[in-house]
Amino acid sequence: MTTRNMAAASLRPAAPRRLQRPQLPADAVLGVGLAVIALGPNLPFWQAALAQRDLAQPATWAFAALLFVLLVALHTLLLAPFASRRTVRPLLSLAAIASTLAAYFIHAYGVVLDPTMLRNVLATDAREAGELLTPGFAGACALAAVLAALPWSIRVKALPWRRALLARAATLGIALLAGGAALLLSFHDFSSMIRNDRSLRYLISPANVVWSLGSALAGDAHVAAAASDPAEPATRAAQATGAHKPTLFVLVVGETARAANFSLNGYARQTNPELEQLDVVYFKDVTACGTSTEVSLPCMFSPFGRAAYDEQRIRRHESLLHLLARAGLDVVWLDNQSGCKGVCRGLETHDVSHAQTPELCAADRCLDEVMLQGLAEVAARAQRDTVVVMHQLGNHGPAYFRRYPADLRRFTPACESQDLRSCSREEIVNAYDNAILYTDRFLARTIGALAALQPRFDVALAYVSDHGESLGENGLYLHGMPYLIAPREQKEVPMLWWFGQGAAHALDIDLACLQLRARAPASHDNLFHSILGLLSVETARYQAAQDLFSGCRTNALVSLPPPAQN
Repeated sequence: MTTRNMAAASLRPAAPRRLQRPQLPADAVLGVGLAVIALGPNLPFWQAALAQRDLAQPATWAFAALLFVLLVALHTLLLAPFASRRTVRPLLSLAAIASTLAAYFIHAYGVVLDPTMLRNVLATDAREAGELLTPGFAGACALAAVLAALPWSIRVKALPWRRALLARAATLGIALLAGGAALLLSFHDFSSMIRNDRSLRYLISPANVVWSLGSALAGDAHVAAAASDPAEPATRAAQATGAHKPTLFVLVVGETARAANFSLNGYARQTNPELEQLDVVYFKDVTACGTSTEVSLPCMFSPFGRAAYDEQRIRRHESLLHLLARAGLDVVWLDNQSGCKGVCRGLETHDVSHAQTPELCAADRCLDEVMLQGLAEVAARAQRDTVVVMHQLGNHGPAYFRRYPADLRRFTPACESQDLRSCSREEIVNAYDNAILYTDRFLARTIGALAALQPRFDVALAYVSDHGESLGENGLYLHGMPYLIAPREQKEVPMLWWFGQGAAHALDIDLACLQLRARAPASHDNLFHSILGLLSVETARYQAAQDLFSGCRTNALVSLPPPAQN
């Protein structure tokens, strides 16, 4: 280079230095990422853990510091075995996304991410998921994307494999020691906190997602691998097979209807104006088997129920509907929901939720009256005793405003958003009650359709909801809380029975006696045995003590339980 060129080069401005990303070993990257997750996406946990503490006291901040160490240590022990130089950043990104979205749903709806809730998530169809796509959810997704990108701003330093192995062992050892020490120092406060609110453990993210998802998948795999229980004998009693008209029995499985909002149950608003004009037998004290469809539906059709609840056993065992079919009845399932959760497997099933009926269907959903078309088709071809199950869309949230036609928008102002947090509690309850009004109309019209079939059939109907719903009480929305800590709004459900003219006599039911029985407590556990008894199906599983009609046949009042005390 000439002197002139060298002088010219010396006069050129120096090229700006590129900003160097920090470089850390994989274990250090993991620790930093988990510290961020422990503080940010775990906000619901911190709110619950410190809710009853005075933030002005040093002891509160000491307790919070120990909890922070516990959270970081717990997730380090959970994730460090899988965090290598190549996997640590994707692992942290997944943890950030899972934690942020979990925090959103916990905060927005007051849910608890236990294995049952995660199974509900896995069973959610695209339409149900679409109703959860709110502006709040979009904001949570944006925050999740930002947090997921943070680990990629750090370069992961390569270490020789021996040093990497020693670093990993040291990380696990430090996490174990630090977590153990923090637990010992906070044991009194921590154990007391967990005892008082057991749901707290399911607020810790992403451990709640990992544990619950693993438990749900392991349970499903165990059921899939286990052999189904053998089929059990089921026969009809002689008097049933000799009836002069076939029986057409309709069981309506309600969705998310809570007893507290039924005027038949004493609710101040008139949400059941049409049913109140009909001769129905309403049970005022009925408890559901679960707080979600995924749990309640298999349970209510099983002989085990809540009293002997065993999820894997229930799923291995055939349902009430299979027993009825083997005893010689025709069984048809009409679905306007998200499936029968296995209870109608192998039986005649019709998904009517995608029907092309403009006056009843819109936005990928159909109002429940669409099932009346299916009922008419079944009745037109029925030649023998037939059971039709109608699985409602009912009050499925959060889009309650989509569950009823415009003319039933009677309670106003009604929440017309899928984001319940954007509505007042009054607006949410108004929309929910309007949907109950529609269930009232649907049931009354179903009863009317059955009444018109009386020249051909002895007709009867039962209605019971699968579970209830929280509408903002104690900050809770929707359903699916763990059963032991679930509020009564999620567990107390409406149930009623109706018998056509002459059907009560044909089925050997004393209606005056049944009205007395309706004052006593009942539950989903009664359904299996009551329907077997009503339809005179004999099986080894039948228990007369659980049959709501057992004391009301041929005026057998002596076996009635005492009425419930107010």
